Amino acid sequence: MSDCIFCKIAKHELGSAAVYEDNDFFAFQDINPAAPAHVLLIPKKHVVSLLDQGAEEDLLGKMMALVPRLAKKLGIADDGFRMVINTGRNGGQTVEHLHIHILGGRALQWPPG
Repeated sequence: MSDCIFCKIAKHELGSAAVYEDNDFFAFQDINPAAPAHVLLIPKKHVVSLLDQGAEEDLLGKMMALVPRLAKKLGIADDGFRMVINTGRNGGQTVEHLHIHILGGRALQWPPG
């Protein structure tokens, strides 16, 4: 999708503080962090949300398997971390591209506030 900000970031058309990249995924620092460590993990393939028909189980499984590796890389695995997937407008999704928030580095409350 040509106007998707996350697609542009994954294609290196827009700058970001990259944390991880492979053929299928890109992870980068959130520009408005809600915790000391706050990274977004996205598929390079444009998938709108968990409800998108393009969100194949294989893609989602690979994303989920990558989260603990990124948490270790960020130094937040030992003390614990949170991962969040917002889905749809009422679910808090502000960018229409599937992404996982990986947050840690301090105790996190739910609901956030």
